[in-house]
Amino acid sequence: MKHLIRSALAASVLLASAMPAFADARTEAYVQKNASEVLKSLNNPELSAAQRTAAFSAYMDKFTNLDAVSNFVIGKYSRRFTEAELTRYRKAFRAYALAVYEYQLDAYRGETVVVKNSVDRSETDSIVNTVIKRQDGKDMDVRWRVQGKEGSYQVVDVALNLDGNLIWLAIEQRAQFIALLDNNNGSADKLIKKIDSMTADLKAKKRS
Repeated sequence: MKHLIRSALAASVLLASAMPAFADARTEAYVQKNASEVLKSLNNPELSAAQRTAAFSAYMDKFTNLDAVSNFVIGKYSRRFTEAELTRYRKAFRAYALAVYEYQLDAYRGETVVVKNSVDRSETDSIVNTVIKRQDGKDMDVRWRVQGKEGSYQVVDVALNLDGNLIWLAIEQRAQFIALLDNNNGSADKLIKKIDSMTADLKAKKRS
């Protein structure tokens, strides 16, 4: 795990150093609106736990480009899997990614998202820096990587400050998944089995 964190931190440092320093109010507004709605979906007292998860997943499906993320995290193997394997993998990955986001953000359900600033990497690629405020003072820094043009923005990675380390989730997953595939002759079945197990573990830890 430590080497994954080091890899993710190194990648995030390189990512940050490559960014030109100018802001994009449009992507900031996009993240402000949608991130707030995502957190609000976790806090509806009229919904059951299953209904909240369904609402959260529906928001995240619109807010994030999970197909792009799923391809990124397996790198070269996205071109080596058969169509059937890729379909099964994407289904498993979607369930896992949504479980990760829900588990990490659930402690901040209903809280306020405040946009601090943003930096454009290109005309279609921005990093929006936010903080999720909590009444107990345990705020969390969250960075959202947004790609696309106005009217078609989607998030392709999220960085959370976990235990003092800023971790880009897709970068960390990429290191883990590619290592597993490299060690198992590129077996889609073994990767999917591992992803399903990780998803089940996260769901078992989820708040009611």
